[in-house]
Amino acid sequence: MSPTHLCFYSAFILSSLGLAFHRTHLISALLCLESMMLSMYIALSAWPVENQAPSFTLMPLLMLTFSACEAGTGLAMLVASTRTHGSDHLHNLNLLQC
Repeated sequence: MSPTHLCFYSAFILSSLGLAFHRTHLISALLCLESMMLSMYIALSAWPVENQAPSFTLMPLLMLTFSACEAGTGLAMLVASTRTHGSDHLHNLNLLQC
């Protein structure tokens, strides 16, 4: 395994561990999701260059598009939950009460 692959894998694993174990605020969960998307984007951008495969160059652009949509939706949910509940603590949010 090359050092670049190790860096991408470790960034993805660390951000998923942060999402799993540090779940107090909604903004920290969103930041962990964005770091996961960023590591996947960089890995998908480097993969066609390493394999000399020009047919997969559109994949990082699609990933970046979905990441931007996810970020916009997450920020809209953050604003809506802060307005209704008064804070962005995840323990205040209950899907059964919606």
